[in-house]
Amino acid sequence: MAWNRPDWLPRALAALLVLSLLAPVFGWAAGQVGYAEPLENAAEKTGATEHATAVGTALFPDYGVPGLGGATGTFVSAVVGTALTLLLGAGIGRLLGADTDGRQ
Repeated sequence: MAWNRPDWLPRALAALLVLSLLAPVFGWAAGQVGYAEPLENAAEKTGATEHATAVGTALFPDYGVPGLGGATGTFVSAVVGTALTLLLGAGIGRLLGADTDGRQ
């Protein structure tokens, strides 16, 4: 059975590639303006960080790859995270029986 590629797929993949390439710029800009995750801000304001204990390690802690530099780690994290999300979405779509053009 041949797979018919939807017309929107190349444009969507190009947009994801551009956003992945820009991920290090977004990370740098967040550092420049002092951005912090809202949940971390709430934890600090309520004193919850004083009682926090690590329960495990993240695949990409702080949106980076341990051992790689800031921009490189952020880029790799963006590419791998995007690919995993696309694969998961495609797998769920297949399980639900969605056709390539959105019809069931």
